[in-house]
Amino acid sequence: MTAPSAPHRPLTWADLTARPQPSPDRTFSYGSDSMQKVDVWLPRGARPYPIVLMVHGGCWQTEIADRKLMNWVADDLRNAGYAVWNIDYRGVDRPGGGYPGTFADAAAATDLLRTAGPALGLDLRRVVAVGHSAGGHLALWLAGRTRVPADSPLYRADPLPLAHVISLGGLPDLEATAASPDNGCGTAVVERLVGGGRADPYADTSVPRLLPLGVPQDLVNGREDRIIPYRLATDYVARAKAAGDRVALHTVPLTGHVELVAPETPAWAETKRLLARAFAR
Repeated sequence: MTAPSAPHRPLTWADLTARPQPSPDRTFSYGSDSMQKVDVWLPRGARPYPIVLMVHGGCWQTEIADRKLMNWVADDLRNAGYAVWNIDYRGVDRPGGGYPGTFADAAAATDLLRTAGPALGLDLRRVVAVGHSAGGHLALWLAGRTRVPADSPLYRADPLPLAHVISLGGLPDLEATAASPDNGCGTAVVERLVGGGRADPYADTSVPRLLPLGVPQDLVNGREDRIIPYRLATDYVARAKAAGDRVALHTVPLTGHVELVAPETPAWAETKRLLARAFAR
């Protein structure tokens, strides 16, 4: 007789953060705030290096997470031969964060690649964004900056182009997130992020409003994720496909939210597979 299998125990943030912290190779500032930083992880081997633009989550709140939450997967990618450009930004709970500051920070940290990247041997023709949770929203938003309305303070005529985006348990549709009390970030944070009270606060902030992005997209989601409702991924994929974008959803069984950024998990192995495929194009 076969014994029943043990129930799945999700990985917790404490499981991840209790590990020894690897360190980046360089840190750059793009502003005066302590959160306006970028950590750079440089591989060994011949230049130029393909770049993974990494965007952390934390419900767009600095008190919940900063870029160091991504250190373990950044180190794993460095060891795999990728350069990692791990950005930080002011959350909605920090002076200057919210609208437009959180978005402007993510954009400025990304565009810093143009001036700082070449001297480090980074290949600006090959930039793939990987964002987790709220960072999945920002990574997709960064890919859609050319679609931001011209009257928005977030508009830039020539933002750094991204070749591909991988969203890990992301929240791309801010309108759907604000209407979903079962999302782990809550609904009030969305109003602080988009600048509630504006005539149309989602026009330049929510990714579906910017479709089609014109950039290939992969979504990696855990089927047992209790923080991000699974329908937020399936609904976004349907809308992006209908708009003409090339987008795919990759569902990982027995996987919660933290597993998406832990280097030993099947979810992270799937992300690395998608990265290798994206850079091979």
